[in-house]
Amino acid sequence: MRFLLTKRSFKMFTPRFQRLWLTKSSFSSTSDSGDSEPESWRTMEGLLRSPANFSPLSPITFLERSAKVYRDRTSLVFGPVKYTWFQTYQRCLRLASALNQLGISTGDVVAALAPNVPAMHELHFAVPMAGLILCPLNTRLDPSTLSVLLAHSEAKILFVDLHLLEIAHEALDLLVKSNRTRKSPKLVLISQSNDHDDDSFASNHSFDYEYETLVKSGNNEFEMIKPRNEWDPISINYTSGTTSRPKGVVYSHRGAYLNSLATIFLHHMSVYPVYLWTVPMFHCNGWCLIWGVAAQGGTNICLRKVSPKLIFKNIAMHNVTHMGGAPTVLNMIVNSPVTEHKPLPHRVEVMTGGSPPLPQVLAKMEELGFNVSHLYGLTETYGPGTYCVWKPEWDSLSLEERTKLKSRQGMQHLGLDGLEVKDPVTMKTVPDDGVTMGEVMFRGNTVMSGYFKDLEATQKAFEGDWFHSGDLAVKHPDGYIEVKDRLKDVIISGGENISTVEVERVLCSHQAVFEAAVVARQDNHWGQTPCGFVKLKDGFDSIKPEEIIEFCRDHLPHYMSPKTIVFGDLPKTSTGKVQKYLLRKRANEMESL
Repeated sequence: MRFLLTKRSFKMFTPRFQRLWLTKSSFSSTSDSGDSEPESWRTMEGLLRSPANFSPLSPITFLERSAKVYRDRTSLVFGPVKYTWFQTYQRCLRLASALNQLGISTGDVVAALAPNVPAMHELHFAVPMAGLILCPLNTRLDPSTLSVLLAHSEAKILFVDLHLLEIAHEALDLLVKSNRTRKSPKLVLISQSNDHDDDSFASNHSFDYEYETLVKSGNNEFEMIKPRNEWDPISINYTSGTTSRPKGVVYSHRGAYLNSLATIFLHHMSVYPVYLWTVPMFHCNGWCLIWGVAAQGGTNICLRKVSPKLIFKNIAMHNVTHMGGAPTVLNMIVNSPVTEHKPLPHRVEVMTGGSPPLPQVLAKMEELGFNVSHLYGLTETYGPGTYCVWKPEWDSLSLEERTKLKSRQGMQHLGLDGLEVKDPVTMKTVPDDGVTMGEVMFRGNTVMSGYFKDLEATQKAFEGDWFHSGDLAVKHPDGYIEVKDRLKDVIISGGENISTVEVERVLCSHQAVFEAAVVARQDNHWGQTPCGFVKLKDGFDSIKPEEIIEFCRDHLPHYMSPKTIVFGDLPKTSTGKVQKYLLRKRANEMESL
């Protein structure tokens, strides 16, 4: 017997049932065909849904196809390691087979703690091919946070890079001591390296299995377990925790499939792209491009570490066509020594996301031979959700005008049904005047299924049947949105709203400033005033805070100008986002000094 669980009927059940439904029932297969057929279809004769015309969408099918269509094309390069698409398919089948032999059940969670190495690429296919859920973990997390996420995700297996083995063991020790779980996950060591590291990292720590040995133990005739319901989860991605405890964002096979296709369209990827991995694969599953590059038979160039020197070297060596990264990666490139630069073989397409890129950084990237496209999204939107679509008529504009347009967040991509800037209280769409601010809201197939084991947070995020991003933006007359700030980051000084993004842009236009972040500092008179945290470029150590403040006063209304400037490094997440909650704490502690 089948039944339809509506929003109204869902609320009738007890909170315990609701939690069980979100964490168990919706993660398991309930039918061969997914959702119920539309009522109108039942009245039409001659229609039939069957395996001949329907199968649940899943990005793991991209690999299956690529093994046939692009069989002998290079799939991955990591130093001396090189695989074809057929070899990658065979390795993933064997790994999926081996996972099934470890005694874990369909729907269990497999965690991975590793940089952009071949194993991380393969796990994105092999884990769901085994009917399991992948949980990629941030490689810069401390043991305490890792232990919390391992307990919360209920991971049965943890794949860990040899360089991170010590941190993993500390996390597992904390896990056992806290009694948050009955049994620690089995540990699989990833010992892949291309920089002549020895095994000293692993010599003092135990592990249950070694990655390559595990792969070889599997059967390459294994029949992959495709989802019976495309709503089934494919991964759990924890938010970066820039403002609070990380939440487990659940991605479905359907959403991952659609966002993979949308992202390759955004990135102008035709067949055989060569993609340089400067985006962490653990971050939104590499913006879903791990699966997307497979769809186009591309080549993945893996990097364990990211630096401007390695970026230029690999572009020249492998004829890289595409890459991505947060604005901090672009900043590293444009401020790197000229001696590290190499002539590009052609214009390289770069997608950047995260905080709005600075116009001056975009201009410098263009001079170096990169074509930067700006996208915007969140972990909850599978990474990219909007794209600043370039219009040919803009080509004739000045460099300053072009870069200003490029720094906008643009329009929704193909996987979304809706993108609006709304008043979060009234839910009314703001006028497209480029001035009125509202909250960015998303709706569509590439919005998360929900927060794992957190029904209350999911319901709050989906209030009014839109996903609330927490970002403030304006909509311009041409329909393009421009993010102005995080809702919680806006500074209210003397009753005036101050966009920290606007102040940061001015700060970064100063010749001495490498990067900057602005937060609110409590003020007895104004309520709040802007406090700027600034990292200086090399060679500008003698500059004084007063000079920076004066520069801002010359380029901003005085009420928007920082009243305080602090020099030093900015705390960041591994995806390049500044941890403003730490800066706010520092700014408020300064008051008592």
